[in-house]
Amino acid sequence: MKTPALDSASTTFALPTTDRKVLVVESEPDQRRRVISQLGHWGWAPIAAASAEEALGLIAETRFAFALVAIRLPGMSGIELLRGAGGLKQSGPVIMIADAGMSSQLVEAIQAGADDFIRRPYTGDDLEHAIRTVVARARAHAGATGAEDDRLRRELALLVSVPMREILGIVEQAARADVTVLICGETGAGKEIIARAIHANSPRKRAPFVKVNCAAMPRELLESELFGHEKGAFTGAHQRKPGRFELADGGTIFLDEIGEVHPALQAKLLHVLQDGEFSRVGGRHNVTVNVRVVCATNRDLAKEVAAGRFREDLFYRVNVINVVVPPLRERREEIPGLVGYFVDRYARQFNLPGRELSGDAVEAFLSYPWPGNIRELENFIKRMIVLQDLTLPKMLVAPPPAGVPTPSQPESFSAAKGLSLKEISRRAVLEAEREVICRALEQCRWNRVKTAKMLKISYRALLYKIKDMGLKQQDPAA
Repeated sequence: MKTPALDSASTTFALPTTDRKVLVVESEPDQRRRVISQLGHWGWAPIAAASAEEALGLIAETRFAFALVAIRLPGMSGIELLRGAGGLKQSGPVIMIADAGMSSQLVEAIQAGADDFIRRPYTGDDLEHAIRTVVARARAHAGATGAEDDRLRRELALLVSVPMREILGIVEQAARADVTVLICGETGAGKEIIARAIHANSPRKRAPFVKVNCAAMPRELLESELFGHEKGAFTGAHQRKPGRFELADGGTIFLDEIGEVHPALQAKLLHVLQDGEFSRVGGRHNVTVNVRVVCATNRDLAKEVAAGRFREDLFYRVNVINVVVPPLRERREEIPGLVGYFVDRYARQFNLPGRELSGDAVEAFLSYPWPGNIRELENFIKRMIVLQDLTLPKMLVAPPPAGVPTPSQPESFSAAKGLSLKEISRRAVLEAEREVICRALEQCRWNRVKTAKMLKISYRALLYKIKDMGLKQQDPAA
């Protein structure tokens, strides 16, 4: 076997990092020494293991900037190490080292979570390129994660009401214990932000947070989405697909609207919660994962159990810690802060001025019952900013029209005028988008190139929207 010609790489290669430790899992002594020498020359601090079993002990004790792992190892393979050691992916990017002719195993390695790979015989330039690629990608991801963390902190700071501060206290305690949490509350009340806060305060915070909306797809698709499928499992399954549980390995999976899961699928979900094992759709072997589960529902699961629509054993499994998020109408002191936050956020997003709201407008926001909770408030402000119409809050002062519920009748709102809240919100957004495009076209005198640049969308997307919305330039002579 030819050893890597590492000496040909640039001698100036170095990437600053807060942690320069690198894990090298390589069974061939000569190659292991050469890789360690080159990494040390580049300024890294390599720690070597001759087998996957030896690497497991190092992963448990040390965090690494990245890892170089050979696929072919004595005993446990590099792919098995990647799948079985949740801490390896949490630690940093993983570069797999493959022998020539191992194409099928490379595909399997990528599916198992490898970030990049190099083939033997490889040069120092090959190794340098792979390291630069995964480190740059990891930094970009860390930047995005940092932005998400900042946004989460700002949104949590808005939860100033007494019941929400009490809930955040529970969240801080629950995050430390690796147990299942059930978050209950009306649609749009803020259950997802509580789930993200649990993850962000837990030891798993550096690992993935994966959300699954269980109400958004039928049972057959949901099973494949959660657990993945094997090639040929059903028509259209042209290759193996990992499920959300696999993607969340080492981190947290958020099962939103768990009350919508079909009873036949509840049994498989219970098995995962109990044993951490499942089989992909069409699969013959079990997949093992280490995942923290947080669930949310707008249903009364105890009543669903009594009605036979939800498994009693699954209910007790997910209801270890119960958090009930109150509706926005019971947290009115949060409304001014939320209004200011959304006004600033969408003014910046749409590059439009965010104006000061009048006292009457704020009073209108405070007086309205918000049957759709924070989600309804957010969509209303989005529409107000996009249309640049500060008179819109006046409509909130008037009593709700017939058929629209009072705070004591939140459930009937979903049937108002035969439309769901989701459909009402969708139409409001489309109406606002149409209005903005019309104004932009008029401002640019229907110069579509300038309009696309103003709206920060592609020229093709603008043409599609103009056609889809049936927009036509008015004849100036008319």
